[in-house]
Amino acid sequence: MFQTLAYFATVFYRDFTAYTTGRLHKLGLSFGLLFPLIYVGKHPGCTQGELTSALGLDWGYSQRSIARLVEDGFLTREKSGRAYRLNLSEKGQEAFSLSHQVFYDWDQERLSALEPEERERLIALLAKVKRKDKER
Repeated sequence: MFQTLAYFATVFYRDFTAYTTGRLHKLGLSFGLLFPLIYVGKHPGCTQGELTSALGLDWGYSQRSIARLVEDGFLTREKSGRAYRLNLSEKGQEAFSLSHQVFYDWDQERLSALEPEERERLIALLAKVKRKDKER
């Protein structure tokens, strides 16, 4: 098979999506809502515009995601001047904790064949590639 970063990124993305979906399904949370939920958990009181910009989302997708998270009881949306401030509800806080942990759990399982030093080096190299990509 291919021995490229693109190939492995695709394989890992599909695996991570399936793993995460399985873990979040019991909360009624889908993979597509994972990143907006985590963003609000890390930036309480943010606006939808801030979230949309930070995550690089399409405005319509962002609107639907926020509406769904509010409707399903994960987020609260409170009017503050001209904007709405987003916060996690109690249910959202539980989902945030699980969502945040799923990243570490997946890494632990998938990188178990590596020595700790190898894991650190791999993550450092991937971070370097990401930084270089942002410079373009």
